[in-house]
Amino acid sequence: MNTELFEAMNYLENEKGIDKDILMDALEAALISAYKKNFKSATNVRVDLNEEEGSMRVLAQKNVVDEVEDEQQEISVDEAQQVNPIYDVGDVVEIEVTPKDFGRIAAQAAKQVVTQRVREAERGIIYDEFIDREEDIMNGTIQRMDNRFIYVHLGKVEAKLPLNECMPTETYRVHDRIKVFVTKVEDTNKGPNIFVSRSHPGLLKRLFEMEVPEIYDGTVEVKSVAREAGDRSKISVYAPDPEIDPVGSCVGQRGQRVQTIVDELKGEKIDIVEWSEDPVVFVSHALSPSKVVEVLVDEEDQATTVVVPDYQLSLAIGKRGQNARLAAKLTNWKIDIKSESEAREEGILSENAVEQDDETEALDDDDSLDYEDSYEDMDEDLFK
Repeated sequence: MNTELFEAMNYLENEKGIDKDILMDALEAALISAYKKNFKSATNVRVDLNEEEGSMRVLAQKNVVDEVEDEQQEISVDEAQQVNPIYDVGDVVEIEVTPKDFGRIAAQAAKQVVTQRVREAERGIIYDEFIDREEDIMNGTIQRMDNRFIYVHLGKVEAKLPLNECMPTETYRVHDRIKVFVTKVEDTNKGPNIFVSRSHPGLLKRLFEMEVPEIYDGTVEVKSVAREAGDRSKISVYAPDPEIDPVGSCVGQRGQRVQTIVDELKGEKIDIVEWSEDPVVFVSHALSPSKVVEVLVDEEDQATTVVVPDYQLSLAIGKRGQNARLAAKLTNWKIDIKSESEAREEGILSENAVEQDDETEALDDDDSLDYEDSYEDMDEDLFK
């Protein structure tokens, strides 16, 4: 029986990844408990497990004294020296007290404790594995659903996808395979609790990292993400090397890279804009596809007033204010949008801005478009 027990522990270490030392400690504790319970012993005992010999011994620990008052806890000097002449008062002697039928009793008593320790060790391994996957994407299979969660199987554990973290445009069915973003990993008595999301902005960022090699290797950086899941998102990107076009890298040839992400998100529209440390430039880009005449910055209140052509006011604001709302989240600046005529009436439109707008109109009349204009047109074609 002992040999089979050690073989079982080797199997658990190899197949389950549970450290054998953890199992040995658990087994020793279980055997000590079984001995004291079944043989009514108050003596301090130690269990010696010898894997090479396949042996299991129970050793009672007794204090060496001149005069014995408690036979269970103490042993006289004369008796101790019969075991080994080197023992003296104050030493601890170990005497084997393994009962003949201890193997059967020990196996029964140890089973539950060892099983519990194995489960605890497995939970610890799973927690250690998944805590490193926080804020990362994982593939899973939908197992079941209730009125609070969709349960997604991630291989070793079942994750919880709260209904309010689902995309409103998606329909979920049991056995569907989906990509999820791990938002939180909790360690509990019943095992790790893993929460995932399909609507988190981090999902969009990770999808771009997976799809765009320049982001993965750090050539292009994702600076911020604003998302209204299932409808529209904005992402700002930046390349420290001026020779690299960060927006073009994310769009890909003929829009293939971004289209792959759009397909994964079931048609969610995505605006990719170039990040700038200059709030005037960044806010102008963030309001894409709308053109911007002028941006007035209030540094103290972290606020901007944006002037747009009259005919693009509704485009700048967006449906139900969505474009302006996402731009504000993306830039972390408050954005107040005014039409060009309204700005003139209030006297906040500078002469330079009027001249710049006139110049832009002249370029449009000549059908001379720069890259940014071309991208905006492509953006509308791709995602409308």
